[in-house]
Amino acid sequence: MTLTYSHVLGTGAYAPSRILTNQELEKLVDTSSAWITERTGIKERRIAADEEATSDMAVEAARQALAMAGTDPAALDMIIVGTISPDMPMPSSAVLVQAKLGATRAFAFDLSAACAGSLYAISIADQFIRSGKAKRVLVVGAEILSRLVDWSDRGSCVLFGDAAGALVMGPTPDPARGFISAHLHSDGSTASMLQIPGGGSRYPQSKDVLAKNMHKIAMNGREIYKFALRVLPEAMLEALAANGLKPGAIDHVISHQANARIVESVVDRLRIPREKCWLNIDRYGNTSSASLPISLDEANRAGKLKEGDLIAMMAIGAGMAWGSALLRW
Repeated sequence: MTLTYSHVLGTGAYAPSRILTNQELEKLVDTSSAWITERTGIKERRIAADEEATSDMAVEAARQALAMAGTDPAALDMIIVGTISPDMPMPSSAVLVQAKLGATRAFAFDLSAACAGSLYAISIADQFIRSGKAKRVLVVGAEILSRLVDWSDRGSCVLFGDAAGALVMGPTPDPARGFISAHLHSDGSTASMLQIPGGGSRYPQSKDVLAKNMHKIAMNGREIYKFALRVLPEAMLEALAANGLKPGAIDHVISHQANARIVESVVDRLRIPREKCWLNIDRYGNTSSASLPISLDEANRAGKLKEGDLIAMMAIGAGMAWGSALLRW
């Protein structure tokens, strides 16, 4: 029996036109552009227009990926949207994307793993393709985080931006290319480090929840930073060890970007040259699940990814949820 592997057929990305700079944030909260850039690497971020919803951005990124893949939406078998900022609690943003694209054959669902959402979604798509249950899968990471941040909290409001990234995945019989393996982890005991506590069944939406800003992102940045620096190198080494590889074999690092210092510290610890890591957090901020596919699309369209290159992916988000993956381009 011929083994099937999954690989990337096309990539896409979308960012709203409005740019919010650090200098503009200086007028909103007690901070400085220099402080934001030094601590996070962020210089500006994108903000969705009032009329834009998460599914709208997802569709724009998806269309780019489908065009590159030469795939008609009607040929899609499956759509996964990684997001924590869906259009509405029910139904999923994925079914709205399905309808807008005209992907009538595809089943669709959202995946909630915060900033690790795209990596989790890619792993699921890979399994469906390997098993033969799907031949064309659209994976999208899309977030409008500007509507979930507390704009009076200088520790978090400077971090996040709005954007969407997408990739179309399909089968290949070639074991020398495609996704090699993914390694996913969660630790629910750390859930309080990054959460939106209000608006669910624990604290239903109420005047009190709104007054206390419990419907907004709450985070302990210091603890997240320490946690990420411990688990991300471990996850990267886990993926390499599982495939008998060393860090020196990596040609590119495509990472979720919550903080430039985190990404740089991880690659430094693994002795991977920083120039192998695609960084764009200075232009987009932390776009959660959109971050990884946007980075992949930018590197792809810039011509940086060559056939046979080994790409290492890593991501970490609320949960805490994190993981790594290896891809042979």
